[in-house]
Amino acid sequence: MDDDLSAVAASRREPIGLDGLSAPRRRTVDEHMFSALVTSGQSSTCRLQLFTADGARPVVVVTQVMGEGMSLTNAVEAFAAAAWERYCPQEVLPPVWVQRLLGSEGEALPTGFQVVRFTEGQPYRPQNPRWSAITVEQLKELVGTRVEEGCGDGYVPRPEEPEPDLVFEEFTVVRLARPRPFRKPECMPVGVTWWRRWARQAWPRRGARGCCWYHGGDWHEVSAMALDVLKQARAQPVAPQDMEQYAVAHADAAGASRWQVEALATLFNVADAIQPSRNPGYINGQHRAQALLDAGVRRTVVLRMVWAQ
Repeated sequence: MDDDLSAVAASRREPIGLDGLSAPRRRTVDEHMFSALVTSGQSSTCRLQLFTADGARPVVVVTQVMGEGMSLTNAVEAFAAAAWERYCPQEVLPPVWVQRLLGSEGEALPTGFQVVRFTEGQPYRPQNPRWSAITVEQLKELVGTRVEEGCGDGYVPRPEEPEPDLVFEEFTVVRLARPRPFRKPECMPVGVTWWRRWARQAWPRRGARGCCWYHGGDWHEVSAMALDVLKQARAQPVAPQDMEQYAVAHADAAGASRWQVEALATLFNVADAIQPSRNPGYINGQHRAQALLDAGVRRTVVLRMVWAQ
């Protein structure tokens, strides 16, 4: 269910769509610790290389080591908006965006380079990203010169930040921010408007739909199990990192279906739970949030990060 893995799968299906954009550019910016304020309210960093040529659309190539804050995939709109405004403010369209995630030691990951195409909107507000795989050879042809593939000699690892306390808590679904799934199935075209979420509260939808995994079962039943798990775990108590295993054991004992077990596990996985951000939005879980709202579920379980004062 991980968002980054979903993007990788999608990238294998999407055409590149870069016809007519190749040009002999030169690298005019190489910022090893480019920073952007992301939806979590904190900054994330990456290496940014900007390639430009007269009369050609700028190309931005970014590489990020795991652990530099919110990932390029989950925060791509924020990164692209910051780069567009900072380095290409005169451009009507956002720069062509190419990104690559690296392992925690800077090693290459199987995902390789990916082109991200946006719906062109207002200046400095790229929207609706779509991922496409691009080879090193195709990238060189696009840019017209050599592109450094790693994090660079100027990379400085981010200092370790104090770890927050992780807290699973009950949450009223209708209070969730409006989801904007950025790798959305066709059944999630525009998020959930306020009038639609209130209508679903009055006339809930139960059962499974055949369109995608997110709509593949009854979230009313899964959320009820999640609330029961949360209540029982608090009486134990159970550590946040052990909640997924505890929830799966609970679901298996109750004779839950495979989809129900999977869905319940995602709600208690500390890396994959529905996690609202401090700003209106999400750190994780937009697709499941939309599925919950589509079904008219009233209460579920989310994950909060509580920072020491």
